Amino acid sequence: MKFHYTNLETCGEATGMVVVIDVIRAFTNAAFIFSKGAEKIYPVGTVEEALQFKSQNPGVLVCGEVGGFPPDGFDFGNSPTEVNELDLHGRTVVQRTGAGTQGIVRSIHADKMVAASFVVANATLRHIQKYSPEQVTFVITGATASGGGEEDKSCAKYLEESLKGNRPDPAPFLERVRKSRESMEMFFDPIKPLFPRSDLDYCIYLDAFDFAMPVTRENGRFVMRTVKP
Repeated sequence: MKFHYTNLETCGEATGMVVVIDVIRAFTNAAFIFSKGAEKIYPVGTVEEALQFKSQNPGVLVCGEVGGFPPDGFDFGNSPTEVNELDLHGRTVVQRTGAGTQGIVRSIHADKMVAASFVVANATLRHIQKYSPEQVTFVITGATASGGGEEDKSCAKYLEESLKGNRPDPAPFLERVRKSRESMEMFFDPIKPLFPRSDLDYCIYLDAFDFAMPVTRENGRFVMRTVKP
């Protein structure tokens, strides 16, 4: 099994098994959305697309963020702390974020795709193993021209080591998330932390859930559901 790393700029070239990673916070939040009973999530690229989907499909909820905060018209944001208080049983959710969902909608040549974070790490691992892929490409959605994405790289490295048959100690990988630039800016600003510290606790809650989150296409749209490998 060969491993490749890519980002939002180049993920459109990825083929084979593509693992789109967003630890802080999109795909941690997606897992919590499913844990609260949602049936499926439609990841989209723009606010306009999300709101149009909602207007055309009564009962659909829209979540996500621009600059970390939910835009006008969204039902809730990108915070697992918030989602953990919701009842989403049977609901369909549309998700738009600045990194995670962009990785999905741009990975147009993937043969198989799965959204990943630490809260579903082991289930994601087993889901990938089920297909015995020759190559796995990790999309580090948090990486930008100025750096960043350490939290997503950490998750990718943890999955890679596990797929190689090793048994990595998760502690250093989770600590890398805690000390990442994204974490420092969002949760540890001494003057004004932007988001609840509990969000970070949820983001490093290893294997909180026993399902993976594969992404497929239906009627021209990407859709995410859960499977238990």
